[in-house]
Amino acid sequence: MIIAVASGKGGTGKTTVTAALAANWSPPVAAVDLDVEEPNLHLFLHPEITGTEKGYIEVPQADEGMCTSCGACAELCQFKAIALIGDTLLTFPDMCHGCGGCIAVCPTGALTESSRELGELCYGTSGDIAFHMGRLRIGEAMCPPLMKLVKRKVFSMYENDSRDIIIDSPPGASCPAVCAVADADCVVLVTEPTPFGFYDFKIAYDAFAVFNKPMGVVVNKAGIGDNQVYTFCKENNIPIWAEIPFDRGIAEAYSVGAVITDAVPGLKPVFEELICSIQESVHA
Repeated sequence: MIIAVASGKGGTGKTTVTAALAANWSPPVAAVDLDVEEPNLHLFLHPEITGTEKGYIEVPQADEGMCTSCGACAELCQFKAIALIGDTLLTFPDMCHGCGGCIAVCPTGALTESSRELGELCYGTSGDIAFHMGRLRIGEAMCPPLMKLVKRKVFSMYENDSRDIIIDSPPGASCPAVCAVADADCVVLVTEPTPFGFYDFKIAYDAFAVFNKPMGVVVNKAGIGDNQVYTFCKENNIPIWAEIPFDRGIAEAYSVGAVITDAVPGLKPVFEELICSIQESVHA
């Protein structure tokens, strides 16, 4: 089972929920931080990192001596990562999405495979929890290629394993968030009951609903704001699986990097019920 914990914007408590889910999930379980621009799940689970490896993406390398200036490669590339200016062939590796199409269409073999570093993949353990995360190279603009490398490694490692996988997704509803949710069996959408939180929650719901995956809501900081989230969920038959109260003890636990169910034992039944709801939605 693969569970993606997502949110319409940053700061709603997505990583807080992910950490508590992983800590209370019956092992074996893997926690995966796919927020590769600013990973922070490790600040709560405190894993022992046992290995790292570099992640790379395929980019073209040009041999101008073999180029006939036909322009096929530049015409193909929709991201303008390769351009023909007069008889000069220019490549822009940081804009390349690594599809390899330019290499395939080159009639003279003037383009060959090279690579650029995307970032690193880290893995380790936190007690019984297997831990994985990606960390984007400083200056790298594209998240999804590194996210896909992390997912590929995780999915291949546990292909023949009964281990459930909990993904801490990037915030928002753009390409990185969609990339994180795409392979999940279930989406846990974390929001806060404020006008700002509700606005982004609707955008995220519309983006993820097209996947037709089981989806439920966790309302964080319950008790503040207004009822727009609750009304929207009722009108659209979206189940609210859990509410986390607006509580100073929870905020203090977060501030020191503690799992909230360890710091506030009264939340354990909330997450036990949340886990049951997730499992029932997947197996329904």
